[in-house]
Amino acid sequence: MSQTTADDRLIVAMDVPDALAGLKLAEQLGDAVSFYKIGLGMLTGGGLALANELKQELGKRIFLDMKLFDIGATVESAVRGLAQFDLDFLTVHGDPYVVKAAKEGAAGKDMKILAVTILTSLDRGDLDGALIKPGEIRDLVQERAGNAFAAGADGVIASPQEAALIRALPEAAGKLIVTPGVRPVGADLGDQKRVATPASAIADGADHIVVGRPIWQATDPRAAALAILDELRAA
Repeated sequence: MSQTTADDRLIVAMDVPDALAGLKLAEQLGDAVSFYKIGLGMLTGGGLALANELKQELGKRIFLDMKLFDIGATVESAVRGLAQFDLDFLTVHGDPYVVKAAKEGAAGKDMKILAVTILTSLDRGDLDGALIKPGEIRDLVQERAGNAFAAGADGVIASPQEAALIRALPEAAGKLIVTPGVRPVGADLGDQKRVATPASAIADGADHIVVGRPIWQATDPRAAALAILDELRAA
């Protein structure tokens, strides 16, 4: 029998159209899920209001996935404003000057700044098109993670396939690794190109996994979430 006690290693991505759909999903998942990710796609659909309601009214943890990228002063200002919402995680791009500005904006708050290394939807061909320097993605991810940690990042976002490499960095001690691109066995890959199963992502050093469509597109989202939690607990 599946336990219903939430495990915050599982973060459910609320990639649904608006806040009403998000609240409905949270109601369906109930006590099975304690941590939610709200991203840019939800921003114009009441994302910040949803984040506040989930946090303040339902006691959930919130990961705001904004992937901020701008000049340092703008990033610092934006983060300072977002930090007032008492959220748990916020993403910024992993360029060192962006990370430093974000940490300054979050000063005095508990919100963790997570640096994006290389999006899990990208492969080497995509990086070539963006004029990113040559090299294996895994090596570039590890290098960007090390640079982000040196700039003060509390953690990084990285593919499960690079989690072990990042965890092996001396700079990664005490830092968070959060992995999107996680798909249970048999799930559709969608637009992700570098994926792993929940158990293998945790075994390779991830602290949290992010799962979206395999849960919210399921006929029974709660059952889908509980199956992933069972896999994590058995790992």
